[in-house]
Amino acid sequence: MNIFNVITLFGGLAMFLYGMRMMGDGLKASSSGTLKKAMERITGTPVKAFLLGLAVTAVVQSSTATIVLTSGLVGAGIISLRQSLGIIIGANVGTTVTGQIIRLLDLDSSGTSFLQFLKPSTLAPLALIIGIIIIMGIKSRDSGKAGQIIVGFGILFSGLLNMSDAVGVLSDSGIVEELFSKLGDNPLLGYLCGAGVAFVVQSSSATVGILQAFSTSGQLTFGEIYAVLVGIYLGDCVTTAIVCNIGAKPEARRVGVVNILYNLSKSVMILTVVALIHHAGLLDGFWNQAIYSGGIANANTVFNLVCAVLLLPFVGIYEKLSHKLVKDEPVAAGKYDEMLDALNPVFISTPAVAFGRCYDVLLVMCQLARTNISRAFDMVTRYDPEMMKLVEEDEDYIDAMADRVSNYLVDISATITSHYHVEIMNYYFSAITEFERLGDHALNIAEIAAELNGKESAFSKDALSELKVLWELLETILNHTGEAFRKQNLTEARQIEPLEQVVDDMVNVLKENHLERLRSGQCGVFNGPEFFNLLSEAERISDVCSNVGVATVARAIPGIHHQVHDYISMLHSGSDEEFNRVYRNTHDTYFQYLQSQHAGE
Repeated sequence: MNIFNVITLFGGLAMFLYGMRMMGDGLKASSSGTLKKAMERITGTPVKAFLLGLAVTAVVQSSTATIVLTSGLVGAGIISLRQSLGIIIGANVGTTVTGQIIRLLDLDSSGTSFLQFLKPSTLAPLALIIGIIIIMGIKSRDSGKAGQIIVGFGILFSGLLNMSDAVGVLSDSGIVEELFSKLGDNPLLGYLCGAGVAFVVQSSSATVGILQAFSTSGQLTFGEIYAVLVGIYLGDCVTTAIVCNIGAKPEARRVGVVNILYNLSKSVMILTVVALIHHAGLLDGFWNQAIYSGGIANANTVFNLVCAVLLLPFVGIYEKLSHKLVKDEPVAAGKYDEMLDALNPVFISTPAVAFGRCYDVLLVMCQLARTNISRAFDMVTRYDPEMMKLVEEDEDYIDAMADRVSNYLVDISATITSHYHVEIMNYYFSAITEFERLGDHALNIAEIAAELNGKESAFSKDALSELKVLWELLETILNHTGEAFRKQNLTEARQIEPLEQVVDDMVNVLKENHLERLRSGQCGVFNGPEFFNLLSEAERISDVCSNVGVATVARAIPGIHHQVHDYISMLHSGSDEEFNRVYRNTHDTYFQYLQSQHAGE
């Protein structure tokens, strides 16, 4: 043995860990949207939650990722702590799937050529070749993720092979046998060793994989490694609990605590039962026999599955203990604080979930802005100080939401790699700006109404009837805008731009009408500026709606994003028949309505 063998060992370990991370990230990126929906809808019995936790972890190859995601969903109030308990236990079983994949190291390929393809020495380079062909040769939204998963798989097995080669040299020197024989003589030391390595590596699957690589030496026995295997469970869940505590509410922190309590129970149960059975002589047949990769994978699966079956009925006890260990905090005073707390850092590693929380806040921003615009226009005809307070209060909420979502998106931006997620992020940044501007315009209109009230003057009936028509047109365009964002509806988005053109036309006409009223004395000269300011605010609101509509269209149709000016110019040039049709119909409808209002007067 020499320094070069040690370098090979740790180099192989680095490849193995990187491959596992790369494969897991690809799996999470490609499936996180589906997993998010599944986890949000989980209801019913702990058994259903257990099966969901098992399935999700088997897909993303990380119990930590599953439990941290669960913690975030609990903190956001999407699922309850009790619903999460089954997911936690299922995640602990699901993580054993990785070990069953790694057991291919034990594969004997002497029988058929098909098995030769499944050997890691063949599978690793084959996966690398296929993965790089997909990444470099296929251009589609999901090809990069698929290629990343396959390349990660290849790197993982390449690292395993390097570790196995290095361990073979170490075994010849007797180091492996001496090291694990000492652990076998002292189960507590073995347990702590497993916990320590898992805590440093931050992955139980990776730590079990390292143990499986060492088993290729043929010098490990069940008696030497079972305590190490059990210790891995504790080390991994401590890391998970730490992550669950970052910026989390008490209910979310309890998820991490429950995971620790469950794994401590599991550890005590396994160590006690194994010691009793061994003392009874029931394990003498294989206690000192060599154990290989497959045996370790099976032991890991059996330990977790049996404990899950036995401990699942007692999830209520874990819930009560977690409430005693993690006390509730005072309830936040703000009515939107709980929703903003859902912008939890633990979601950042799962973009689909993180973007989902941003979407929820943006929907509320949009609705608050629309509500404030309606309140503000109502106050032009009937001023209400209490309504003014509501407008100002909700405007403060809109600003706070804009700041929180913007900062959260910045945090997400450091973790995303796919073009699809970059498009969502850019769209949401645009929406933040536009919805905040809608709120500002609502406040401006409310302040104009306050000025009119302070002067104790009002507009003429003609002016008010014209504002009524303009407001109904604005309400229509705002409805299309809200639906376009809420459903990513291309049909709704296309309705906005022609309506914005009608708003511009109407504003021009209303300015001329008001100038005529001022000249004839129908409206007081002191009210002139306020009326024109209201028209300007209405025009700006329609411009904001136009921006949201164009951004929605650009997101749905590749290529428009960088040619927005040309796209809008094309629409207004009369080249788009659908635009022309909607514009004509809307123009005729609202200008006839405007005429009827004047006729009625």
